Amino acid sequence: MKFTDQLAAAQRGNDSLLCVGLDPEPGKFPGKWKGDAGRIYDFCAAIVDATKDVACAFKPQIAYFAGNRAEDQLERLMAHIKRVAPSVPVILDAKRGDIGATAEQYAREAFERYQADAVTLSPFMGFDSIEPWLRYSGKGLILLCRTSNPGGSDLQAQKLANGDLLYEHVAKLAQGPWNTTGQLGLVVGATFPGEIARVRELAPTLPLLIPGVGAQGGDAQATVKAGFKAGGTIVVNSSRAVLYASSGDDFASAARAVAVQTRAALNAARSSSAAG
Repeated sequence: MKFTDQLAAAQRGNDSLLCVGLDPEPGKFPGKWKGDAGRIYDFCAAIVDATKDVACAFKPQIAYFAGNRAEDQLERLMAHIKRVAPSVPVILDAKRGDIGATAEQYAREAFERYQADAVTLSPFMGFDSIEPWLRYSGKGLILLCRTSNPGGSDLQAQKLANGDLLYEHVAKLAQGPWNTTGQLGLVVGATFPGEIARVRELAPTLPLLIPGVGAQGGDAQATVKAGFKAGGTIVVNSSRAVLYASSGDDFASAARAVAVQTRAALNAARSSSAAG
């Protein structure tokens, strides 16, 4: 199944726009697990088990695993998600951005080793950095466009010779000539609802992955109003607010409670936006 179809099915099945980000920090683990990188799989698997019927996607951030020498645990986690939540797609947050044979190896890592359904990519080396990934039929390729960090403006908000801002140009390329197989999406931060609306205007049919709701301060109502339109879905990520809802033995149930609350807020915003 194509990533876009899998995502749409998961959103309908779990009535959710929420993506649960998996950014394991052993120093924040509960109880006896605190500081133990060997428990990354156990911690993340417990979060997955608690939220698998609430989320439309999971998004493991590869750096949190690689930085702790836990790539083997990431492989186990990906297999676990496929087993317990086969209808929920997994977006590997890797932000790769290279060309040629190197890009081919990164694609093998994401789609063959880790069995991801989609991956985040940096498009700033041009189409050459996207093309090797397009060879994996049906996989989602989600390009950085207007990111949630303040420093994103250093490049993304710069005006080009044709009058477009750089992020607008990326959105146009992704909606148009680069999207040769219908696999592309865009990353747009929740801290910039005006830019979300602009990206949606330029890329009306692409899925938008929107980080920044929750711990980073993004507003759910403004995010959904700006990005969710007929024909173009959004995937709203929350990581720390869900993962570290509790530092006690109830961390998984607390994570579920926050995920349920966040899903409800996003759905309420969607209903309000549709009514308006």
